[in-house]
Amino acid sequence: PFWLKCAEGTPTQFAKSSLTRLLAVNLRASPHKMGTEAMFAVKGKDFVIIAADAMTAFSVMKLKDDYDKIWEVEGKLFAASGPSADASNFMEFIEKNINLHTLRTGLKLSTKASANYTRNELAQSLRKKGSYQTDLLIGGVDADGPKLYFMDYMGSSESVNKAAHGYGAMFTFGLMDRYWKPDMELEEAKDIIRKC
Repeated sequence: PFWLKCAEGTPTQFAKSSLTRLLAVNLRASPHKMGTEAMFAVKGKDFVIIAADAMTAFSVMKLKDDYDKIWEVEGKLFAASGPSADASNFMEFIEKNINLHTLRTGLKLSTKASANYTRNELAQSLRKKGSYQTDLLIGGVDADGPKLYFMDYMGSSESVNKAAHGYGAMFTFGLMDRYWKPDMELEEAKDIIRKC
């Protein structure tokens, strides 16, 4: 019922760096079931797993069930939910600007710097006419270890060990609180994702 999207072949490595162990999981619902938006993430000993459903809906109509809500930007994972136009446009804007920064300076942003930049852009959009109604989970593994950030559409951001957005968050937080532990191994984290 779930599959791993990996850029570099092995299911435990997402980017070229041996420090980076990111897993992106896209959850596909049965075609007969109508669900609601959900995405969740777990930080482990040396990795981050982010999972998101693959459904888009408008009001009570399901439009798609194969929409990828997880973006890989310079070795970091961004999961975005909300109205699909807002999430898609905002993530394209963030991706292009992070890539532009790297081209201009020759330096890649850390996960923390990427999260701070993203939070700042969300906060600035609130003060303009067209704000983005986008909730995000941002994960990455830097030289100082794995990082996971929870961000809402109002521009609040927090570094966390486990996170969830959407209606599914009401149910998955209890499971993550019960089973998450510091220095968790990859197989234990995959088991939590399966339970969620």
